[in-house]
Amino acid sequence: MSMTAQKIATVDPVWNRIRHEGEQAAADEPILCGLIHASILHHDSLERALSYRISLKLASGEMSEQIVRELADEAHAADPAIGEAARADLVATYERDPVCHRFLQPLLYFKGYQALQAYRVGHWLWQQGRYDLAYFFQMRISEVFGIDIHPAARIGRGIMIDHAHSIVIGETATVGDNVSMLHSVTLGGTGKEDDDRHPKIGDGVLIGAGAKILGAIKVGHCARIAAGSVVLEEVPPMKTVAGVPARIVGEAGCAQPSITMDQLLNGAI
Repeated sequence: MSMTAQKIATVDPVWNRIRHEGEQAAADEPILCGLIHASILHHDSLERALSYRISLKLASGEMSEQIVRELADEAHAADPAIGEAARADLVATYERDPVCHRFLQPLLYFKGYQALQAYRVGHWLWQQGRYDLAYFFQMRISEVFGIDIHPAARIGRGIMIDHAHSIVIGETATVGDNVSMLHSVTLGGTGKEDDDRHPKIGDGVLIGAGAKILGAIKVGHCARIAAGSVVLEEVPPMKTVAGVPARIVGEAGCAQPSITMDQLLNGAI
């Protein structure tokens, strides 16, 4: 192993593993060599690789790949926490999604992961007061990935969005660390008031497919929201809620439901 490779492995084991997997994937499937070299092996960091992937996905006739890539590079350079969150999200996806067997899969193939990293750039733009650019990112993320996250929403680290179709996260929503959610989840508001009107999701929460959580309500840490539920009231920590409207049906069933991904209600009652 070269000195450069040893340094990468020591300082950034996540990126080192992605590169190793990329080399193996290129050897196993030569027809993908171009994609893998352009997306992974050509870059010296996960941040650069993410900027490249985001630019390919979000570019359009309205904004070129080069401009999108420069904006993403600018965000990553200005705020190292974006790259740190990207690594936590990637590891979370690998550990919780049973179809994810390699670190490179979210980076190359999973729209939930890619959309979340693009949102993080848009959120940084929003924090800089560059609102129109942030709205452009939101629009393109919605058009390309089918995921609509307002750039003002605050989302923690270690997030896993499985399948990731039709996710909606509103402007004043907050999502804690180590949260898992499935497709068609809505963190929505109520009314037309221009104030705090969206849910506050605690750490370690599991949100099942199709669940709707509406209004400025709190979902306590390590709670579990059953698939298809409509949540209109506060959820205490470590509880399972289910139904329309959702009611407490038992304990969460385990210490960290977002990590175990256990969605069966028989363990909660």
